[in-house]
Amino acid sequence: MPRPFRFGVNLTVPAPAAAWRAKCRRAERLGYDVILVPDHLGMVAPFPALVAAAEATERPRVGTFVLNAGFWNPTLLAREVATVDALTGGRLDLGLGTGYVAAEHDAAGLPFGSPRERVDHLTRTVEELGRLRGAEPRVPLLIGGNGDRMLRLTAEHADIAAFTGAKSVPGDRTGKLTVITADALDERVSRYRELATPRAEPAELNLLIQTVIESDDPESAVRPFVEQVPGLTTEAALELPVLLVGTREEIVAQVLARRERYGFSYLTVLEPSMEAFAPVVAELAGR
Repeated sequence: MPRPFRFGVNLTVPAPAAAWRAKCRRAERLGYDVILVPDHLGMVAPFPALVAAAEATERPRVGTFVLNAGFWNPTLLAREVATVDALTGGRLDLGLGTGYVAAEHDAAGLPFGSPRERVDHLTRTVEELGRLRGAEPRVPLLIGGNGDRMLRLTAEHADIAAFTGAKSVPGDRTGKLTVITADALDERVSRYRELATPRAEPAELNLLIQTVIESDDPESAVRPFVEQVPGLTTEAALELPVLLVGTREEIVAQVLARRERYGFSYLTVLEPSMEAFAPVVAELAGR
């Protein structure tokens, strides 16, 4: 049996206290199961924002999507996690990744390192968090990444395996991403499942949706997206796993198809799509 759906929204736009709390309450009213925040310079500081989100709401879990491990000392991070989990009443989900924006490390005066060094640091962080928390109740761990070493780490440690449907542009230091095809994502999910075979319990699979557009003219709706990605055709764009475009009924069918094809039962949308995706959340909640 497939897992029931869960839906998260990643709040990317900073706001004053009252507006932030109102936004979080709106996400709760719309039916989102998880209120998430990223970890990028220029956006909210993750942990204070999550404490405020939990204080403003009653039902949703709160989480990082995802922390840039390169910004964090594992010992100090363990203190943050324990405190925020306590202050949110045990509602914290901890999302971790390697970080992919070199320019942010430059601005912070922190080394960016090679891909191998970033994965090494994330691995140490995951292991140290587990050691420091000891026998305490375990905060659910989400790990995001598509590379082989990341998938192996995810298979060994994560409660939630998060896939992006995108990859970094080689040599770019600003965090520019390019999409990957449905077949490429299929291969990555299959590789994860292979690595996760020894697990006693399967992880929940998460997909980050980049854009949700309700429209009865999908071809026109994706045109701005096609224009931003060199070599991408309209037909290929409509098949991308990270785009949900069509009528409400068509988008519901697309979400069901992603669970059927890949196993994605936990979908995260970005803040600009929070309202557009809400009717789908209402229709599929708990199914």
